[in-house]
Amino acid sequence: MKTLVALILILLSLLTMKEVSQAQSLPFKEIPASPDNYTPGKVFGRMVDGLGFRYYWATEGLNDKDLQYKPSAQGRTMLETLTHIHRLSLTIAYAAQNKVNKLPAEEPPSEYTELRKQTLQNLLQASELFKKIGEAEVKKYQVVFESSGGRYEFPLWNLINGQISDALWHTGQVVLMRRATGNPINSKVDVFTGKLKD
Repeated sequence: MKTLVALILILLSLLTMKEVSQAQSLPFKEIPASPDNYTPGKVFGRMVDGLGFRYYWATEGLNDKDLQYKPSAQGRTMLETLTHIHRLSLTIAYAAQNKVNKLPAEEPPSEYTELRKQTLQNLLQASELFKKIGEAEVKKYQVVFESSGGRYEFPLWNLINGQISDALWHTGQVVLMRRATGNPINSKVDVFTGKLKD
């Protein structure tokens, strides 16, 4: 019996270490340093940084009860909301690559840890690519959707009032939902500085 308990404790310890290791490797625990100057691409990148930071902390430490929470019979569960944010993050990443969004979109991961990881990686990729876009090049970038019904092209500006704002909106909903489940976000999160308060 003592051997079984010891084995269980070792397994729990290894799982905890794995979770801590994964959390440390995820981007946006803090907002990256500010660029030295202002360009359209860097502004887009910084907006994505702000989204990434908020998403990181809104989703840090969620449990099964949180993920299954649904504010109303007609509403989405928290996990469904996070799945929607993942789809938005893909569109943001594709826009930063000047790549076409093929519809219907690829299926997101069903497992929460992988969903969160991919969402944060999509946002990091978008942020880094946007910041490299020169002032003259930015006009060549578009948000493009393609389906059996046709091809639809929009200026990159639509990404701000579209997917970036929508993802911020839904990230706020996640914060509200987890508060309702009794698991609020870390009170030291400071969205103005992009760091945890001391």
